[in-house]
Amino acid sequence: MAPDFYREAFRQAGMATTSGAAVEWTPQLALETMDAHGIAMSILSISFPGVHFGDDRAARALARRCNELAAELGQRWPGRFGAFAVLPLPEMEGALAELEFALDKLKLDGVILLASHAGRFLGDPALEPLLAELDRRSAVVLVHPGMHPSSRTLGLPWPGFMLEFVIDTSRAAINLLFSGALERFGNIKFILAHGGGVIPYISWRLSVAPIISPLVPQWPQERIFAGLRRFWYDTALCATGHALPALMQTAAPERILFGSDWPYAPAKVTGLSIEGIKEAPGVTDRLRAGIERDNALQLFPRLHG
Repeated sequence: MAPDFYREAFRQAGMATTSGAAVEWTPQLALETMDAHGIAMSILSISFPGVHFGDDRAARALARRCNELAAELGQRWPGRFGAFAVLPLPEMEGALAELEFALDKLKLDGVILLASHAGRFLGDPALEPLLAELDRRSAVVLVHPGMHPSSRTLGLPWPGFMLEFVIDTSRAAINLLFSGALERFGNIKFILAHGGGVIPYISWRLSVAPIISPLVPQWPQERIFAGLRRFWYDTALCATGHALPALMQTAAPERILFGSDWPYAPAKVTGLSIEGIKEAPGVTDRLRAGIERDNALQLFPRLHG
């Protein structure tokens, strides 16, 4: 979701969408878009650039306002909206406090985390207090990319969503896996946005990394493939015959979820994604039903009601 007050906050902070496009969002427009594409329910989230623009107190206030709105939308339109809580990272005390409020008081469905915060990727020791609490709660965590500081220094003219986003998610996934955080915090259900970035395409490369280099944990290939199957993956901007076959080789089939990236990606892309899933080679009716609905019902049991 991208309510007016949130868009104004990141504009005032000098931020912009990585596509350069203007974004429109209201609950009514969301419902119209969902109805037009046969979408029964959306799990809303605040994605990049998050809510922390340099001031801890302001970030706490903005996170609270976003999360309370998300809860309000779920109450106003029951069965149509759920939500992932946004946290005021990298400020850890505020993030832990908001996590408790959002999950215990507001009853949100999980948490969205950027792949990196203040230059530190998920799996970094500095973020372990948060992962420990998420693990204790067996939380669902959507991992969404951002623009790592290093991406801004590359000198490439292309919008960040085209390449830097998928690399950012991939870096976080690799760090979670090879740092051991994915195993240490095994109760967390991590969803990787955008089909896991480039992870499906380089999964075999990752599996032979221990054979090539002493700098990575000396694990057998199957342990690495099993780690990659522990992630959940959404299909935002990768629901085509180009990408889905690779994703289906890497992910457990019951851990692939439909994602749209709307409103940052236009509604036309949502329609193309739905058609792409139908037409992708190897996607059976059963697998398509899982991606479009059944897998989400397993991840969010409350939706059964």
